[in-house]
Amino acid sequence: MVDIIDGALFQRMVIHGSASINAQKQAINDLNVFPVPDGDTGTNMSLTIGTAAAEAKKKPAQSIGKAASTNASALLRGARGNSGVILSLLFRGVSKGLKEKDEADGVTFAAALNEGVSAAYKAVMKPAEGTILTVSRLAAARAAEAAAERNSVETALEAAIAEGYTALADTVNQNPVLKKAGVVDAGGKGFLIILQGMLDELRGLPLPEETDDSLPVKEAADFSSLTDEEITFTFDTVFIVRKTPGQSIDPFRRYLNGIGDSLVIGEDDEAFKVHVHTDIPGAALSEAQKYGTLELAKIENMRTQYEDMAAGKTPQSTDDLERVEAELEAQEEGPGNWTVAAPEKKYGVVAVCAGEGMASVFRDLGVDGVISGGQTMNPSTEDILRAIDRTPAEVVFVLPNNKNIIMAAQQCVGFVPDKQVVVIPTRTVPQGISAMLVLDPEADTETNAAAMEEARKNVRTSEITYAARDSDFDGFDIHEGDYMALAEGQLFGTDRAIGTLLERLALADSQQQAEFISIFYGEDVTAEQATETLALFQRLCPSAEITLLDGGQPVYYYMISAE
Repeated sequence: MVDIIDGALFQRMVIHGSASINAQKQAINDLNVFPVPDGDTGTNMSLTIGTAAAEAKKKPAQSIGKAASTNASALLRGARGNSGVILSLLFRGVSKGLKEKDEADGVTFAAALNEGVSAAYKAVMKPAEGTILTVSRLAAARAAEAAAERNSVETALEAAIAEGYTALADTVNQNPVLKKAGVVDAGGKGFLIILQGMLDELRGLPLPEETDDSLPVKEAADFSSLTDEEITFTFDTVFIVRKTPGQSIDPFRRYLNGIGDSLVIGEDDEAFKVHVHTDIPGAALSEAQKYGTLELAKIENMRTQYEDMAAGKTPQSTDDLERVEAELEAQEEGPGNWTVAAPEKKYGVVAVCAGEGMASVFRDLGVDGVISGGQTMNPSTEDILRAIDRTPAEVVFVLPNNKNIIMAAQQCVGFVPDKQVVVIPTRTVPQGISAMLVLDPEADTETNAAAMEEARKNVRTSEITYAARDSDFDGFDIHEGDYMALAEGQLFGTDRAIGTLLERLALADSQQQAEFISIFYGEDVTAEQATETLALFQRLCPSAEITLLDGGQPVYYYMISAE
């Protein structure tokens, strides 16, 4: 029985936990209740703790406080998706509980687990029960009870895992979505697999064999950017501010929650320290100076760090700053610079879409800049800012065309000198096209914004994709490779025959009541197949004017707009 652990053993426990979830990540992915081909919990959690494991292998530490701190820092840099961010918060709290300690017994380790739970609950704006938060909270509480009875790390972990699985089984009753699907929470399951791996290391069990990171997908689909898209905000921003006496920082906390995520604020009587993921670190630092004197700041680009890791390189960090500065001074123009176009007209438009056909539609409608991106590749705020700067207009309308891109686009508002940026919150490409069609070069900005907003609200979008895995969701028995129809993002139906789903969509109210229907076919659909689909809709929707367009979009066989 292992009662006390030091830094080196803690690092080996993290490495073992990482290997464990990597070996079982597909089983975690299979718990995701909506089986569309996008990011997955198991993959995201595996990549998140994988960064910490890689760091542990590079930097051995004898002190458990130092080991836990290095681990937490790596997790924060490598966090992918909501589950990955919460996992990083849990271990950040553990780091706080183990700070400046050389080793930890069962009581200390259990207390650190509870610090982790507290950190996660505080940092998540709207904590929901029936999730990884519930599982970790009950597991940590039981660990403390067990350690009080027998002061041993192994005893505490064993009790935590047993209680955690009891809590996990109950998540299906706590979360309505899980109850419909009949599955337990994927994030909670992943957390317990990591804890089990850590316990296995204490017991001297061998590491599980690594699994192939590739997932079975359609031949023509490219999901190489699946993990990178989960970096919602680009910059890992940390800074310390010497406080203005008597001034509350609560308004600043709310401000940071509005411009980023993974927010953690530590505060004492004299200063406060902030960690936040955001696309506008400069704005965060400027706002911070309203609450005191900025003393120290560290900003790292998580996207470039991820790209380095994916390429097998050592991630670049602020530790490399002097070397990077020397390299930049040797260049005539540093990376990240781009031409800023002077205004030549009143209005310009930037749109996000995937597929050359979609891009051509937007260009034909007069869009100035098209950014490649969408469901499996969300562009960063920097990508959007670059396109705005290159647009020669006084007012630039931005059409994100995806719900996961809207927030990144909104960060550009007020950020571009000499240009007014207006984001129309389009959630689909068809909404963006309809918004573009009503833009009037002679109208004022407010009138155009209102018209574009009204136009996008009047569009109903249906899509056909495929199931990336087996699932039982909301009464649908879904099998890998099934065709899936979505209506306004909600599951409409599944079938082994795409023609059956197309017919059902054509007969749905949104199409039957429409005056105009546009059918965009994707890269995996032939022109002949698309023509047959057009004929089907013309026969079943005789009152509508129907247009067929080659969208060339990946992942989605058809996008259908109805107005």
